[in-house]
This record gives sequence, structure tokens and C-alpha cells, in this order.
Amino acid sequence: MNYKDTEALRYHSMGKPGKIEITPTKPHSTQKDLSLAYSPGVAVPCLKIQENQQDVYKYTNKGNLVAVISNGTAVLGLGNIGAMSGKPVMEGKCLLFKIYAGVDAYDIEINETDPEKFIAAVKAIAPTFGGINLEDIKAPECFEIERRLKAELDIPVMHDDQHGTAIISSAGLINACEIAGKKLEDVRLVVSGAGAAAIACTRLYVSLGVRKDHILMLDHLGVITDDRENLTPQKKEFATSRKDVHTLEEAMKGADVFVGLSKAGVLTKEMVKTMADKPIIFALANPDPEITYEDALEARPDVIMSTGRSDYPNQINNVIGFPYIFRGALDTAATCINEEMKIAAVKAIAELAKSHVPDVVNRVYHVNQLSYGPEYFIPKPVDPRLITTVAIAVAKAAIKSGVARKEIKNWGEYRIRLRELMGQETKFTRSIYDAARQNPKRVVFAEGSHPKMMQAAVMAREEGICMPILLGNDKYIHKVAQELNIDISGIDIVNLRDTALASKREEYATDLARTRQREGITYEMANDMMNDRNYFGMMMVKMGDADAFITGQYSKYSGTIKAAKSVIGIRPPFKHFGTMHILNSKRGLYFIADTLINRHPDGETIYDIARLTAHSVKFFNRKPVMAMISYSNFGSDKTGSPAMMHQVVEQLQTNFPDMVVDGEMQLNFALNNELRDKKYPFTRMFDKKVNTLIFPNLSSANSCYQILQGMGEQVEVIGPIQMGLNKPIHFTDAESTVREIVNVTAVAVIDAIVESKKNQDL
Repeated sequence: MNYKDTEALRYHSMGKPGKIEITPTKPHSTQKDLSLAYSPGVAVPCLKIQENQQDVYKYTNKGNLVAVISNGTAVLGLGNIGAMSGKPVMEGKCLLFKIYAGVDAYDIEINETDPEKFIAAVKAIAPTFGGINLEDIKAPECFEIERRLKAELDIPVMHDDQHGTAIISSAGLINACEIAGKKLEDVRLVVSGAGAAAIACTRLYVSLGVRKDHILMLDHLGVITDDRENLTPQKKEFATSRKDVHTLEEAMKGADVFVGLSKAGVLTKEMVKTMADKPIIFALANPDPEITYEDALEARPDVIMSTGRSDYPNQINNVIGFPYIFRGALDTAATCINEEMKIAAVKAIAELAKSHVPDVVNRVYHVNQLSYGPEYFIPKPVDPRLITTVAIAVAKAAIKSGVARKEIKNWGEYRIRLRELMGQETKFTRSIYDAARQNPKRVVFAEGSHPKMMQAAVMAREEGICMPILLGNDKYIHKVAQELNIDISGIDIVNLRDTALASKREEYATDLARTRQREGITYEMANDMMNDRNYFGMMMVKMGDADAFITGQYSKYSGTIKAAKSVIGIRPPFKHFGTMHILNSKRGLYFIADTLINRHPDGETIYDIARLTAHSVKFFNRKPVMAMISYSNFGSDKTGSPAMMHQVVEQLQTNFPDMVVDGEMQLNFALNNELRDKKYPFTRMFDKKVNTLIFPNLSSANSCYQILQGMGEQVEVIGPIQMGLNKPIHFTDAESTVREIVNVTAVAVIDAIVESKKNQDL
């Protein structure tokens, strides 16, 4: 047993054995809760369902529950290892359903190889589930089992080994042919393998336009011809009338496409060399493909290739399809998964690969930028857009084809619900976007040529929250956009070196020199500053040529802070400005300050930060309950930062008697109401949940939010959010994702809206 084997066994056995568990979704801590969950309260929904069987979707989890069912006769390349031995695989499938599409799934292993008895067992338990995913059942029995269950049950049934591979590879085939400049109806296709996946794939290829007379299918005996005896009905479907080909070597001559669903090593470099120009090879045998990526590329540098492996480009991975296909089917209470729904999934996946790749995907695969082409024509499994793209396409197809029992009327709301389901978006974030969308503003992005800034500007425009302006060399920006397939058409670009801006630079320099002449800034110095994106962009906001400003990807904070103080200035009556991050967790919203600007604040600075944070919390329509954090509690340490925080608390409570603020206190007491109130009942925040945390220095504040963000829990981070400048100037972290930059942009727009209303009231 090697190290990897030991690691795999440890993974499955550590803690609770296995990979899934059941989690209650309703309160269950009181006697009343239990009486509602079980007897006598449970009788009420039972009787409702008896009156109307469709109410089972209303009162139970049936509408979000899939059974992953197998008899273990064809497990993951391991073969017929039996129902019990296949259980780890089925548990893994349930895990994928949950993490990728929020679908609850139970694994059910049926120790039965007789098709009739297997079908009877599945039908008997079907009322429990909203859908059935058949898994790892050998051919040809799997064809009849699926056909019968689809015909005799009124819920979606899909054998993923067949249709999952077919759907993903079909999407890949569409795009690979497009990249190669070939039409589906013209390609000559060789299929190595005649099992469940091979038959389902080829059927779907034909549905999409591949001609049957252009297909050569092979099993272990060679090319399947129509004069061969004892062919199964499935093999007869793709038997060729040609008598001049018998071997794979003969079949490959002049072929446009090879799809391997057989075994490792059957395709040689010599065979690949005989294929047509720009050959397409899908070598999908697992774990080892019919030919390695390296060998295929060496034989034909013009090859367009896909495998089933994650360590090569263009992985055909069923997880790209099945979670979202069932998601769309469940959400429409579909009676089946029909051809229309499968083809809708194919087209949605194919189109998604052509659109710009999210930053989160690039980070996972450690690349600068994936873009549509020979190295990327199938979306990656981690692409967060799959759930909205594929599930919506499938749901629409279910409704259009007449198999849906539930109609989705508002697709925008459904898209939001899907994103919220997977933690990609929350109601809080959506409320920020909605507020910004009411009055979109002109937002300047300082580092306009930075890929993330460029993507964020495009996304913010698509969300309808702003009119973006990119600062930078226009030719270089267009070059980067073209290389990365980012559509920046219609977005304003301001090139600081453009001679047409000479008068504008002069105007900005004159104003800056006039307002800062007592601080040693001459006109000549100010004019030089206008060659800096941060100074120029902030002056655009100050002079009314833009409404808000975003920076932080290239710039050093020290330089940006200096520019902000010089150009924009700190809002009276404050003497300092700062930033905060919002953490949106399962426990609620937390506002944390100062996370970026003030490294070693004194008491006066902390006092300003606390007041600014309280104002900002109210800005987000929350009432601040503020804990001043330190390593001691309520004066137990009389020196250093505890003493400073203690003094600031006294000052705040004296000057703002209505402010709910207390401390200094340790973080665990701030976050645990019962612990704090029991030990310190005198606190001003007694019986209140803390939502605002003020830290004694930048290190502790920054570390706190980064620890929570990095722990992998469902914590959404919004920020950093600027507090205390005269204009909406906002910063980002260099590590910020595109979505996080868009979130900050939405905040900046709201900030600008508030600023404009102030000016109107004057």
C-alpha cells in the first residue's frame, strides 16, 4: 500500500467515517419544537399531503432530494465490485450534489443484479425522492433499467454514466469543432467503446447533427459492422455498412474526431498521425486515457484534445453537468429529464466556455487567464456560473417541453436564489447592488489595465451599478482586453498621456496647488502629480468629472493614503480617516475597523475610527453595538493598548450617551452574549448582540478578518470600505477578487449617491 492509498483511507475514516451526514433544518431545542417536528404536530402536514399528493413538495424535502442508486456492477473503472464496495463512490456523488448545487442526496446501494428485481426495488422507494441518479450499473442492463424507470416513475431519472458524459462531451465537441473550423454534420467520428457511456454519447452527438453514416464504433472485437452476429440493439444502432474497415488503425485514417470510452493505450501516435487536419481527440478512459496528452501533442501539434483527467486541459468531468441538471429539474418539479433538457444543458455549457473566465477559476488553476481556444473549450468544474447557467437552461427547457409541474415566473429572482443557495451572493449584497442600481454613478478605476480592475469594471457595468472609466494607456488596455477576451466596448478610457488632456491636467494642477499651497505644494509639483493615476483620478472626483474612485491593485497604500489626504482631504470634524471590512456570516453581519489605513493608532485616532465606524454602520442601515477589543477586560490591565481602549470607551460614552459601546474586552466576550452578560452584567451592551468590532491596531483588525475569511466557512467579505474622506475614494486589497472589487464599487456608488444628495440639500 503506497502513501496515496494510506492518505485516501485516512480521509474516509477520520472523524465521522464516510463523507456525508444529516443536518436538521428546523429548530429542535425546545419541547414545543419537538412537538411540531414529530408528534402531534407532524400529523397536520401528513393529512394535507393525503388530501393533495403534490403538497409533499411543500411540506417535506422531497423537492430537493435525490437518490444516488447503484448495484455496484460497474464502479469507476473498478468493475463489478458489488453494492457494498461501491458505497464510498456513491457517498462521494452525494457530496458533489450538495457542494455544487445545494441538492440533498442519499446513497442507496441495492444488492441485486437482476434487472427486474432492481427496478422493483427502486420503484418501491421512489416516493421518498424528487429525483433518481442511477450510478455505476453495467451495460447492457443499465439501458433497460433506465428506460423502464423513466417510463414508470413521475420523477426525473438519469443514469449519469450515460448522459452525464454525453452532455459534457457534446458541449466540448461543439466548441472543439468550432475552434477547428469544422461542422458537426461533416465530421467523421470514431468511437472506441460500445458501453453505456459510448452509446449515450454517440446518440447525443447524432441529435446535435453528426451523421450516422460518418460514425465508426468499435468494441473489443473491432469495428462494429452490420453483418456481425449477436449484436445488442444498442450496437446495431451504430453498426456500419462499410466492409473496408475492421480495426482501429483502419478507422482512424482521415478521421476528424476520436472519442475514447474504452481503455488505456489503445490509440497510438502512428494512428493519430493519419487523422485529418486539426484532429479532435477525446481520450476519456479513466484513470489513464486511450492516449496520453503528451503523445497526442507530439504526434500532431495541431491536435485539439480533451481527457477525463484534471491535470490536462479540457477535462470532461460529469460534475460540470449532473448537479445543475437535477437542480433545474427539481426546481420545476419536472416529471423527467428529457432530450430537450439535456440539449439545453449541452448548449449552455458550450456557451459558458466562450465567456470571460471568473477570477476565482484562474486562481484555483494557478493561471493568469484562461480564454476560449484549444487549451480551454470546456468550463472548469469550479466555475461558479455553472449553477445559474445550466440550471436555468434546464429549467426553461423543462417548462417549454411541458414536463414541469412548477413554473418559474421570475428568472431574475431565480438566478439570485441560486447564487444565494451556493453562498455566491446574499440578500445583504443584493441590497447594496439594488441601492447602487437606482442611481448609477461615474466610477474611475485607477489601474485600468489591470485584468481584475478591467473585469470588475465590466461586471459593474453589467450589473447596472455604474458607468466605469478606466485610467491608463488606451492601446495597452485594448490589447490586454483582447488577449483576455474582455469586452470593454463602450467603456470610457482616459489616457493621462493624451495631449488632448493638457488643459484638464493644468486645471487640476492649478486647483490642487491653490488648495494645498500652505502645505508646500507648488504648481510645478502639482502638475507632476497629475501624471500619477491616483492623483489624477482623485482630482476627477474632486472637480466633478467623476463621482467615485477605486484603486489598490498596483498602488502602495502609503502613496495612495498620501494622495487621498492631499487631493480629497479628511471630512470635518474628524482628523483621521480609516477603513472597515464587513463580514457577512451565518451568525450575521460584523463590521471590523480599522483594517487598512492606521497602523499604530493612538487614542485620538481610535476615537475617530470608532465614530466613523458607527456612522458607517448606520450608513448600511444597522444600529451599531460596538465592542472595543483588546487582550484584557474592562480595565483589568492598566497599561498599553488596554488602557488606551479603556480611555476611548469612557470618552465615547461621555460624549455620546446613546451610543452602545463598551470595553475594552477580549474578542470571545464580545461575540458570546451569555458569557459576557453573566460575568459583566454592568456592560452597556447587556442582552445585545455585538455587530461592530474596533481593534487597537491595524495588525489585529486585519488579521481578524483574514482569519475568518481564510477558514473556508461561508463568510462573505465586503471591503475595505473607506471612512472619513470628503469624497467617495475607495481602496481594494491587492488580493481582492473581481467580485470583491465590484462589491466595493457598489459601496462607492452608494457613497456618491449620498454625497450628491448632501450637495443638493445645501
